[in-house]
Amino acid sequence: MSTSDHPAAPASFSVSVADVELEADDLDPEQIVSGEPVVTGKVLWESADGKQVRGIWQITPGVVTDVEANELFVVVSGRATVEVDGGGTLEVGPGSACVLREGDRTTWTVHETLRKAYHISY
Repeated sequence: MSTSDHPAAPASFSVSVADVELEADDLDPEQIVSGEPVVTGKVLWESADGKQVRGIWQITPGVVTDVEANELFVVVSGRATVEVDGGGTLEVGPGSACVLREGDRTTWTVHETLRKAYHISY
């Protein structure tokens, strides 16, 4: 969904996070530490300037590294351990709300396919 129909303010909407059909999302092979994780996602809304993005993201079991954006997400299903370089270890599962700081270097150990709803600010 985009703001092209109503540039001043996006339309209000509701989706079932568990039921949204996700699309294949490329995962850089250099990010994969172990396993064969597959990433899918769906952008639900993006601001006209591209600085705000809201969507749903999913990853299957495995271990991957990432450099994070400024993000708030809520886990809908699945379980993972997120290790933040120079920071703590976050255990996330259904109902967990998590904030990641822009530039955080993380290692995600996905124990069960994880699906989250997110808001990213660039």
